Amino acid sequence: MSSVLSDSYFQASNMTEITEFILTGFTNNKNLKVLLFLLFLTIYIFTLIGNLGLVLLVIGDSRLHNPMYYFLCALSLLDACYSTVVTPKMLVNFLSSDKSISYPGCVTQMFLFVAFGNTECFLLAAMAYDRYVAIYNPLLYAVSMSPRVYLPLIIVSYVGGVINGSVHTAATFSLSFCRSNEIRHVFCDVPPLLAISCSDTHINQLLLFYYVGTVELITILIVLISYGFILFSILKMHSAEGRSKVFSTCGAHLTGVSIYHGTIIFMYVRPSSNYALEHDMIISTFYTIIIPMLNPIIYSLRNKDVKGAMKKVFDKNWFMKSFIFNIELC
Repeated sequence: MSSVLSDSYFQASNMTEITEFILTGFTNNKNLKVLLFLLFLTIYIFTLIGNLGLVLLVIGDSRLHNPMYYFLCALSLLDACYSTVVTPKMLVNFLSSDKSISYPGCVTQMFLFVAFGNTECFLLAAMAYDRYVAIYNPLLYAVSMSPRVYLPLIIVSYVGGVINGSVHTAATFSLSFCRSNEIRHVFCDVPPLLAISCSDTHINQLLLFYYVGTVELITILIVLISYGFILFSILKMHSAEGRSKVFSTCGAHLTGVSIYHGTIIFMYVRPSSNYALEHDMIISTFYTIIIPMLNPIIYSLRNKDVKGAMKKVFDKNWFMKSFIFNIELC
């Protein structure tokens, strides 16, 4: 009897409730941490300027008031939020000796991270459908992609993201964490949290694999079907200028889709035995921090309407115009 009681006490002591986690981050090297802080601070500033600037550009220029740019506006706002969920805490941890994050803070960070990540998948698919409607039957575009169509698509993308975020967060934090409270990552992601759980994570691993796999399969299938019809329309075009315009608008979207989905699939849709936390930390940092910075560049670099709207803003702003002129002289 005494042995059973002692075993129960030992198990209870091992199941001590964790109130905070420690994010170990990339490195303990002080010099390297300063360099990484400056690098990611610069990236974060460019991310906010690029994405929020694109949102203001779409709102302020009447020539950009059409569904294509409303989707781009929604994506830019999402990317600014997506990066903000992870980057500020990571920047603080580079300079602080206290790398802790509270249990509720970790729950919130994971929920928002997963929700925004899934929302981006759905939004990219909706943008592919929008391009198909615009190119396959341009005369009916205004009717086919009216506010009654594009607004629900944007809303459903966010709702789908919130549902996925809720499922994965609830499943992960229903586990017990008694081995350690050190997360070998820069933010609260699902795989590193499963790695420190003392519960059976088999169901969670399957949920992660099949849930993410299903979302990826559906959204990529929508993109492929949409671009299949777009390719068919391009082949029927006789105008070289028309083909060039299609390639300029669709090429940017395909680039963004390929980079984002490629990293997501490599990160999550694989057997749990292949997870290497240090390697995955770099990959997850890429799609949560680097891609949100790249998206405004990808979607505006070859877009004549966006470049025209930017030129209009610069022409109105004498200081900005002089600054750009001086750079060109140098």
